[in-house]
Amino acid sequence: MKQPELKASVVSDLVLLSCVGLRPVLVHGGGPEINHWLKLLNIEPLFHEGLRVTDAKTMEIVSMVLVGKVNKDLVSLINKAGATAVGLSGMDGRLIMAKPTPNSAQLGFVGEVARVDPTILQPLVNNGHIPVIASVAADELGQSYNINADTVAGEVAAALGAEKLILLTDVAGILENKDDPGSLLKEIDIKGVKKLIDEKKVAGGYDTQSELLRGIT
Repeated sequence: MKQPELKASVVSDLVLLSCVGLRPVLVHGGGPEINHWLKLLNIEPLFHEGLRVTDAKTMEIVSMVLVGKVNKDLVSLINKAGATAVGLSGMDGRLIMAKPTPNSAQLGFVGEVARVDPTILQPLVNNGHIPVIASVAADELGQSYNINADTVAGEVAAALGAEKLILLTDVAGILENKDDPGSLLKEIDIKGVKKLIDEKKVAGGYDTQSELLRGIT
């Protein structure tokens, strides 16, 4: 959501869902905004297998940008549109407990979701508030981790028993041929995804095949 008009449109739809009785929870990342601030500080963004390489300095910037800026900007837009939003990160109320990825030697402080405790979310959604969750969390020792927002959204949805998971992205969807926009798969099941993995047509964005499968179940 790089354009203000697009942000306003998405927020308007979100508020409409809330007004008609649905109880949305918004989970967000903020890759472009993070890249912008890294470049302002003369730090080159690095990626490994679709995930951001996050050293200690980058982790500090990720937390500041996602929790302190992107999250509060979204909360402000939702409130302005007539709903009541509450900004959170995975650290608040022990909402998300993180753990390092198996290949942390390459990725640094990139984490996975160890568990989700939705206790803090229940009274918010029950009272008609819209939780806005930044995909940053900490482990048992308080170390902060940057977690893929799609993964966080799926885990939070599962913990809440959500009826639907909606992913907003800047790509058309799953393409059978990444170079052919006309090869968009409008519907796919687990068997189809496994076939794409076996044929090496799936790459980037997810660190493991199991996360991809879990993300679309």
